[in-house]
Amino acid sequence: MDYFNTTDMEYEEVPEAGESHGDYVELVRSDMVDIDRVYDLAELFKIFGDSTRLRILSALLNHELCVCDICEVLEMNQSAISHQLRVLRTAGLIKVRRSGKSAFYSLDDDHVKKIIEMGFEHINEKN
Repeated sequence: MDYFNTTDMEYEEVPEAGESHGDYVELVRSDMVDIDRVYDLAELFKIFGDSTRLRILSALLNHELCVCDICEVLEMNQSAISHQLRVLRTAGLIKVRRSGKSAFYSLDDDHVKKIIEMGFEHINEKN
């Protein structure tokens, strides 16, 4: 039985209390993302869950910066910034470009920028 009308996006029948919509539940299960991908996404969001890392990413939104400049922008010591840069780089969120003895950091790609911008957009619409 088709419990869900996709055009109205509402249940067509209301089951008794405690009764599930078996066919609909199976449809939802078949549309869900693989559990391993969910775990990967949870790990990605953990990286975004640190305010220092988010500050670094926001500094890199439109600018390539060296470690010294990131330290100055965030008013933090190089050890703390280097640690967070290593976490961000390992997660594939930033990339490094070497020029002589200097290393310049930037966002890895537009997906990272979009995630950050969409997050800020979401919290800004709540205010």
